[in-house]
Amino acid sequence: MVNYYIKTNRSFTVLRKFGWIFTMLVALGGLWEPKLGLAVIFIMAGLTLTAFFNGRFWCGNICPHGSLFDTLIHPISRNAKIPGFLKSKAMVIGFFLFFMYNFTNRIFAAAQAWGTASFPDRLGMVFARTYLMVLIAGGLLALLTNARTWCQFCPMGTLEKISYKAGKMFKANNETDHRLTIEAKEKCHQCGKCARVCPFQLEPYTNFSDSNQFDDINCIRCGTCVENCPAGILCFQNERNALETQRSTDLEGYRDRQKITARIEEVNELQKDIKEFVFSFISPKILPYKSGQFVLLKLKNPEDTFRAYSIASYDHSGKSMRVIVKKVDKGFGTEQIFNDYKAGQEVELEGPMGDELVLKNHSKHLFIGNGIGMTPFIGLSEEVLAIGSGIDDVKFVHGQRTEEDFLYHEFFKEKERMDERFHYLPVASRPKLTETPKGYVMDRIKEYDLRDYQVYICGSSKMIKDTVALLLEKDVPMSQIFYESEEKIKEIDQIKKEKQSA
Repeated sequence: MVNYYIKTNRSFTVLRKFGWIFTMLVALGGLWEPKLGLAVIFIMAGLTLTAFFNGRFWCGNICPHGSLFDTLIHPISRNAKIPGFLKSKAMVIGFFLFFMYNFTNRIFAAAQAWGTASFPDRLGMVFARTYLMVLIAGGLLALLTNARTWCQFCPMGTLEKISYKAGKMFKANNETDHRLTIEAKEKCHQCGKCARVCPFQLEPYTNFSDSNQFDDINCIRCGTCVENCPAGILCFQNERNALETQRSTDLEGYRDRQKITARIEEVNELQKDIKEFVFSFISPKILPYKSGQFVLLKLKNPEDTFRAYSIASYDHSGKSMRVIVKKVDKGFGTEQIFNDYKAGQEVELEGPMGDELVLKNHSKHLFIGNGIGMTPFIGLSEEVLAIGSGIDDVKFVHGQRTEEDFLYHEFFKEKERMDERFHYLPVASRPKLTETPKGYVMDRIKEYDLRDYQVYICGSSKMIKDTVALLLEKDVPMSQIFYESEEKIKEIDQIKKEKQSA
């Protein structure tokens, strides 16, 4: 059984990577030098003050124990579902009262030595032993269940929530409270990945407010969901900026998104780990879509999750469509699709979605795809050549590892034979035949003057980043480059800036 929850990098800053050193220093070093425990006083003051203005930000970005759980223990944790009772209000409130009662008693006991030379040591030992207790108990829970299990009922986390509520009551954090924000709910793939990577196993994709913000008080603002969102539509903003983003977001390509009931007409095995699914529409019976868009295919478990797939066909009648699915090793969604989805079954889709790869009005087009990213160019090739007059030249650079990986190879070769405007340019990084050009997609486009082309790219993030950099070097304007990727490519913005400043 594939684990629903994904182990992914949770450390994005130096503080988050190495904050655990402080935990070890205080929890273990404090046994020999108790005064080290006094540093925890500043920790408690810091988290309380931070929470007043920005919720549990400390938990996800500064907490030394959080650094320990995420950096050292998360990679070896079972990463299982956190037991529900550990998240319950009864557990959170009950443990907070129990902890504070015992902690206060120890503080009062240490205070008996006030004014003596031993007082700093006795007080420091209270904090050092508390830190050691969290290290042991939290560490065991992290190993046996999930890295952030302790954090569900951590007394300091509860203290942060109390402070945060006070800040909201006094309206002191209207500007400083940066909550998880979605650019537009219409653009959400509903893939559940934000929930699958969330240290707290929260479910943002099902709980965005009317202002497009995630209001769960337990969100620790760690940014793991932002880093892993396939659509790249998550960020942290205050409510004022979130509403402005909501008003200014361009929904071109997403306004016609709708729920679709379809029947699987065919399942064709293209390769051992790649299948083509042909759908006919039941409701609505006709679905106007554009080549280059994508649809969401609903999974059976969990019922509210989908997987996004590029449309691999061009059907002007709007009665059917094809998608190509590559099985991902230990993939939660593709395991279900490959094993459970058969011809004749009814399935739920949502879409059509996307505008990035939809054809723009132009006479010359360059398609670039590698891996399974070649999928949208099947339909795009059909559509662009069906336009007739006004299209002067179409090039498709198709990159794969070996000849065996060239899906629809004969289809594209036939297009080239039938239409002199279409040029099929395959390239393999590890070819087995001497006649196959060796290299990467960048090697095939270096020889062409592409300044007058509209360029459409789909495939691996690295390929897109490298290709965009090359195109900009060849003086192709960024306004003529369109790309789709499984991940948000931050480096593209840096490439733009560097090009503009050159």
